[in-house]
Amino acid sequence: MLIVALASQKGGAGKTTLAGHLAVEAERSQAGPVALVDADPQGSLAEWWNDRAANTPVFVHTSMARLHDDLDRMRDLGIKILIIDTPPAITATIGKVVAISDLVVVPTRPSPHDFRSVVRTVDLVEQYGKPMVFVINGAHPTARITNQAVIALSQHGTLAPAIIHQRTDFASSMIDGRTVMEQKRKTRSAGEIGVLWEYLQRRLERGLMRPVPTPMDGAIFDPEPSRQHFG
Repeated sequence: MLIVALASQKGGAGKTTLAGHLAVEAERSQAGPVALVDADPQGSLAEWWNDRAANTPVFVHTSMARLHDDLDRMRDLGIKILIIDTPPAITATIGKVVAISDLVVVPTRPSPHDFRSVVRTVDLVEQYGKPMVFVINGAHPTARITNQAVIALSQHGTLAPAIIHQRTDFASSMIDGRTVMEQKRKTRSAGEIGVLWEYLQRRLERGLMRPVPTPMDGAIFDPEPSRQHFG
């Protein structure tokens, strides 16, 4: 099982939206079974999943105290990709999630405030020696600051080749538990998410030869093909 954490000190970076979209795209690309964990106390990802009609990805109801055990159970049950959404602050929770992750995705909006907040997230990820990828999120196609963001973030680490642009279809799809890939009308947004997941999947596969982190620790899995969740 490969674990992807979405982390950013800055609120409003779009972690939750990206977490849901990447999980669905991973399932669509047959990289699953895929599971989601919402480690953010606000619970926005859990609310989105509760509104979702589709059976996948599965959702894990857990806590930091139980996470180690739940990781073992998910592996035993065949989960291939686990995506974890984290709080918008540098907390003990984020440290624990980063410690068990195979890849940390750092969404960053192209703004000076986001650039300043990146440093603390980078420091935390480097403290645990984990691979990290920046994703420019919520970009405006014609804004000069997007190019400035590419330059600034490249100085701190690897930047994903897919830029996610600001479009209303992201918000409208999330309202009822869907993603832009599941709307009837195909949009550029769906293509951007597809390119991003393809890149992240390649990064994860390259890391398969690294030693798997020792799991941390409880959940109940419903094996029925209906909506599945842990806990």
